[in-house]
Formats: sequence, C-alpha cells, structure tokens
Amino acid sequence: MRSRSRPVGDRLRADDLRYLLAVARTGRLVSAADALGVDHTTVSRRIAALEKGLGVRLMERGTEGWALTDAGKAVCESARAIEDALVRAVDAVSGQDTPSLHGTVRVSAPDGFGTAFATPALARVRRRHPRLQAELITATRELPLRPAGFDLALTIGRPPRSRLVTEHLTDYALGLYAADDYLARCGSPGSAAELREHPLVFYIESMLQVGDLDIERHLPGITPAFSSTNVFAQVEATRLGAGVGVLPAFLAERAGLRRLLADEVDIRLPITLAVRREAVTLPAVRAVRDALHREVADRAAELLPEAAGPPVGTAGSYPP
Repeated sequence: MRSRSRPVGDRLRADDLRYLLAVARTGRLVSAADALGVDHTTVSRRIAALEKGLGVRLMERGTEGWALTDAGKAVCESARAIEDALVRAVDAVSGQDTPSLHGTVRVSAPDGFGTAFATPALARVRRRHPRLQAELITATRELPLRPAGFDLALTIGRPPRSRLVTEHLTDYALGLYAADDYLARCGSPGSAAELREHPLVFYIESMLQVGDLDIERHLPGITPAFSSTNVFAQVEATRLGAGVGVLPAFLAERAGLRRLLADEVDIRLPITLAVRREAVTLPAVRAVRDALHREVADRAAELLPEAAGPPVGTAGSYPP
C-alpha cells in the first residue's frame, strides 16, 4: 500500500503565524519575543517550524534586522486577516461598536521631529486605542535601502529608491538662532558673510547621515565650532551661549532663542513619511499615518513660521 504524505495544512500550527507577524513588525527576534512574552529562542524555533511546514524560507537576515521574503509577505497577509478576524470576534462579544486597534506600531523619526510631532500623534492614537502599543525610535538618518525594524519612518529629505511606500509629509524651516546673552556679549552678525566671525552650532559633519543637512550646501565655507549628533544638544548649546545655531524653527522658538538674518538664511527641507509595503493596509498603521498628517496640519505655523517663498527641494507627494 502506497503511503501518502500529510497535507501541508496538517503540518502547520496556526499559532506560529503570530510569531512570524511579530518579527515582521519589529525586524528583531528579541523585540518580537518581548512583545509576545517569550524568549527569542522560542520565536526562532516557532518560525523555523512554520518554514519547515510550508517548505519555504519566510525571513532573511540583513544589516537592518530580519525582513520578509516574498513568500513571507504572502503568508503575513493571510496571517493578518486571521488576526483581524479574531480581534473583531473579541470586539463583538465585548459589545464594542467599532473595532479597536491592537498590536504594535513602531515609528522611526529624527530626534527633534520625532519628539515634537510624532510623540503627540502617537499619544493621541493611544488614547483612542489603549490596546495598541506604540514604539518610537529616534535617529537622524536616511532611509535604509532594505527596510526592517519599523512600520513607519520619518526622514529628512527626499527618499532614495527603496521597497518603501513614501509620501511628502511636510516641510520645515531651519534658521540662524542665538541667545540674548550671546548677542549682548558678541553682537549680531549683520550678514551671512559675517557668520565666519561667530562660532556656529550644528551637526558633526563627519558623522552626519542626512545629505540634506550638509552645512556646505547652505552656508559654504563655514565650519561648526560646536557640533553634536543630537539636535537637542545643539539647542541647549545655543541657549547657553556657545554660538549661533542652525536650528529647526519649531525647536528654537520653543527655547526662546532669537532669529537672526531671516531674510538671508531661510532653509526649507522636506520630511518624508515612509511605510513598509507589507504594513500599508494595517489599520493601526493607517491610524498613525493619519494622526501624523493631522499633527503637522494643525501645527503648520511652528514648522514654517512666517514662511516666505517656496520650500527648498520639495514637490508635493512622492510616487509609491
């Protein structure tokens, strides 16, 4: 009698799909394990069992963490549908009229913009959906070519070609700012050329990971005297009189700093919102995206105070 192999479906455990979804959302085994309340070896073992049952590779490791293969993306789409159906069933028996958002949404954003704009947007979504977990990673860097470890990313400048769905979120202004105490001691530059007589506060050029922030593009021939990879350190150094800062208006004006040479130095840069393709349709991701758009629309005057002229290097929405 000829033996028959077991159907693929009989070799699978539906619960293993949760582990695949968790790694797909975080890009890290340890982060997925924390979200699931298990250790990372359990996550690795369960995904390996799922891959063995399906007979295909679902994830591959890259420099930015774990990313889905094409087969993994297809499996995740089906897994999310199952997960959403379970949540709707729970909502139905609990008497909720509208579906509640759940799971984890991870956002990557620059230090300053992430704190000032992404944080209140995420807090608003969390108030409406207390079962949702929000994670914010702050780093001023360009988008990775092989995205992993986040659902949405906010970056400065236009995005390179990647596997992400991108759109223009907003523009923001940078200008020259100084503390009143510094101006009383050292005077105010009368022109951009006179900036060479003043210490400049900005990013560390050799460690800068965003080309649009290259100081040579905006103030040729001027080298910062006080540099930091952290924009909040730049704001604090300027507030303490270390020099003239090239700072985002939305942070500098909060700190009570005085704007200098507004007509000569008015830098405008775009903020790009990017979403991993496999996360675009997730209700929680859509809710966070909408909240970010609402936050920047409500506070446009902070981003572009007394705007004069078109932003530099922006052209509306980016194609997917």
